[in-house]
Order: sequence, then C-alpha cells, then structure tokens
Amino acid sequence: MMTDRTDLQIKTESRGAHWIAWVTRGDGNKPTDSVILVGQTREEAESQARTWADKLAADPVLIRS
Repeated sequence: MMTDRTDLQIKTESRGAHWIAWVTRGDGNKPTDSVILVGQTREEAESQARTWADKLAADPVLIRS
C-alpha cells in the first residue's frame, strides 16, 4: 500500500546560517512525525525533504502519526 505523494507537502524555513525543511500531510504545517531535515542551503534541505517524502509515500508504515 502506498500513500499518495500529492498528499505530502514540503515546507522550508531559514534558521540562522542554515535551512530546515519538513514534510507535512495535507494542509497542515506540523512536521510529519516531528522530522526536521537540515541543509546548508534551501535547495539541500528541500532535496532531503523530497527524499524523505518519497520514502514515506512508498512505505506508509514509516508514518507514525
């Protein structure tokens, strides 16, 4: 069983000298399972979040909440 990838959104925010990104479900702003990904650039953080979202979509057992 797979989760619909379109249900997952990626949010980013600058935090000092680095960027954070997280995956949300639906229209929420809360990180799915409280997972925050850090990157030196916005692109790096988003790339890590996309990889995480792809894993969540492929294996919904990883989603705990």
